[in-house]
Amino acid sequence: MIDFFLESYKNAPLWHIALEFLVFVCGILSVWFAKKENIWVYPTGLIATVISVYLLYIAGYIGDMIINGYFSIMSIYGWYMWSKGGALEDNLPITRTNFNEKIIGILLFFVTVFVVFGIYKYFDYEIHKDNYVDMISSGIFFAGMWYMAKKKIENWTLWIIGDIIVVPLYAYRGLGMLSLQYLIFTILAISAYLEWRKILDSKKQLS
Repeated sequence: MIDFFLESYKNAPLWHIALEFLVFVCGILSVWFAKKENIWVYPTGLIATVISVYLLYIAGYIGDMIINGYFSIMSIYGWYMWSKGGALEDNLPITRTNFNEKIIGILLFFVTVFVVFGIYKYFDYEIHKDNYVDMISSGIFFAGMWYMAKKKIENWTLWIIGDIIVVPLYAYRGLGMLSLQYLIFTILAISAYLEWRKILDSKKQLS
């Protein structure tokens, strides 16, 4: 097990390993802050995603790179949405998606899959089986990040599904640290969903 996590880092520059570890720490902190409705979800997440764009570009994982670029943009948008106009809990409460928001999420998923596929083709990258899995997870995460910015509880459902998909994907690619990170993300996302659902249920009882 230890060899699995260390093998892919044998020939990696020390500063690359340091950057990946920073992504690991900031990524976990970001999910933890999201669970607690803490606005630090966005600055910590932004650090993780910006560094990830660079690391994934070097590794040649275009789909993952694109989604982290999108995460960076959505982190700025979400930061604004969560912080504008006064107290967070009064300004942007946790809610469920309505019909229109569900349709937007579905559209985001399919548009993302086709865009990522088109980019692979445009840059003439050979598409392997794991890249198709990558496209699907990218679509799920795109929709999930948009729901996160809107504080929709369904964002956690999408994160859980996406995380479960990419844990074995990164393990298959030999990216042990990322695989472990997304395994932790899965556990945190399940915990966050349960916590946000309690908040929603308590609001229903008060109304």
